[in-house]
Formats: sequence, C-alpha cells, structure tokens
Amino acid sequence: MYFLLDIPTFSCYPPLILLEEDPMENKIPESLLDLYESLLSAQLRVVKQLQNPKSTKTKREGDKGMSNMDMAIDILRQARKPLHISEILAQIKSKHQISLDRESLVSALVKKVHRHQGLNRTAPNTFEVTRK
Repeated sequence: MYFLLDIPTFSCYPPLILLEEDPMENKIPESLLDLYESLLSAQLRVVKQLQNPKSTKTKREGDKGMSNMDMAIDILRQARKPLHISEILAQIKSKHQISLDRESLVSALVKKVHRHQGLNRTAPNTFEVTRK
C-alpha cells in the first residue's frame, strides 16, 4: 500500500511517498517532517510578506547624515576664507560632535583640489572653496 503526502506548494519539492509494509508502522522519519515543516514555514512567510508588504520609508534629503567631505566643505563654505586642516577638524568636532581622521580628510581634500572639484589649496594643509 502506498501513501502519498502531496503538499501543494509554490515550488518544485517532490511529494512525499511512503511505502507501508505494516499498517501499524506508518511512521514518517522525523528529519523528513522537519524538512517539510521548514520549507512550508519559509513559503508561508513569503506569502504573508507579499500580502502585507511593509511600507519602505525613504529617507528625505534632510534626514541623511553628512559625509566627512560634506562636513568639511560645509565648514569651508561658512568660513568664506581659507582654513587650515586643524581649524576645519576643530569646527567639525564642535559642530557635528565627531572626530575625523586628519590624514584621510587631507587626502580627500587634496583629491578634490587636483580634480578641480570646487576646492583650492592656498598653503600647505590650507583649503578654501572656490567661488563660481
């Protein structure tokens, strides 16, 4: 006698076919039942997610945090004069409550200067925003 445990699924899992030799012995291996339970649970979670999609909150521009470079350029724009990297870092620390790595910021500012992306170097480690 054959038993067919055909669970309707949205995937290609094969039906569970059992050969019953003794009517008293219609046991399905526990590991196989656990496998089917986990597969069906996963499918049920997907169906529930499709039925009730969570609203994805998009961040508004004002909600985004500023990058290190954005903070430095903001400080330079507000100063309207060349600032040494020590002054830039001090103002970033007081205004944004964050300590930045000096070498990384200098490197990034120098790259902007070399690419002509709105910054000038007026002296060693001293930068200003170019006026357009």
